[in-house]
Amino acid sequence: MSLMLMKNSISMPIRGSIPDSEDAKIYLASMEEKFKGTSKVHASTLILKLVTTKYDGRNGIRGHIMMMKDMAHKMRGLDMEISDGFVVHFIMTSLPAAYEAFKINYNTQKDKWTMSDLVAMCVQEEERMKMDKPEVAYLATSSKKRKNPHPRKEFTKV
Repeated sequence: MSLMLMKNSISMPIRGSIPDSEDAKIYLASMEEKFKGTSKVHASTLILKLVTTKYDGRNGIRGHIMMMKDMAHKMRGLDMEISDGFVVHFIMTSLPAAYEAFKINYNTQKDKWTMSDLVAMCVQEEERMKMDKPEVAYLATSSKKRKNPHPRKEFTKV
């Protein structure tokens, strides 16, 4: 009965690639063997993304930290243990140059921050930076050439 439920819950293209069996345990083992290589590729992709991700300011600092924390959590699920301290350092290195004073402040402290501390401090720093940024108004111009509303009159000598 359980074998029938498993087979019916798997899509046809995937089901066709798994050797058929009359035993549920053997069927699950062959399914695991079939997709074992996929987890290695997924782990490589996560590592690359974790190392190359930089904060771009679009989703806010909290969203950036949560995204990187989620990648680290997914890697733990793939038997790749990454400590929170290591993730904190990766996140600090992913911050742009505008956060340079903030990074120096972190590096000079003896205490190590937890993920909760990092989120709180980064959000506070982001708010401080927003308050310090002057409001700028940009002048928008049109690229179309306009006809002169006051044309010059040409005078001719008589």
